[in-house]
Amino acid sequence: MEDPKHIVSAAAVVLNEEGHLLLIKGPKRGWEMPGGQVEEGESAMDAAVRETKEESGIDIEIIKFCGVFQNKGDKICNLLFLAKPLGGELTVTAESLETGFYPVQEALEQVTWTNFKERIMLCLNEDQHPFFIDF
Repeated sequence: MEDPKHIVSAAAVVLNEEGHLLLIKGPKRGWEMPGGQVEEGESAMDAAVRETKEESGIDIEIIKFCGVFQNKGDKICNLLFLAKPLGGELTVTAESLETGFYPVQEALEQVTWTNFKERIMLCLNEDQHPFFIDF
């Protein structure tokens, strides 16, 4: 099988009723929003829901589509969604060494990988939706 020309991934910026942001701490990139690759035949929204459950244990409902970050060098298109938690229990996995809900400012200070902080901030600013950022 041939390698894909592009990879599509989906991530969820999840805010609870207290306005706290869901983060996972991955082994490579540190703190980030849950997300991952869209599987063949799967919608991006369904991938964001599935990846959030797999990585954090939290069930979510997508509220809206926020925008796209396209990494032309790595050939990855990341679709970002705003979501709210519906239930579940915070868990840890090999992909998420820690999980939790954090006040937004505290959460943003924890996120240090490339432009992930910018992705979260754009999702939280509805005046910017939809956005398209390529780099």
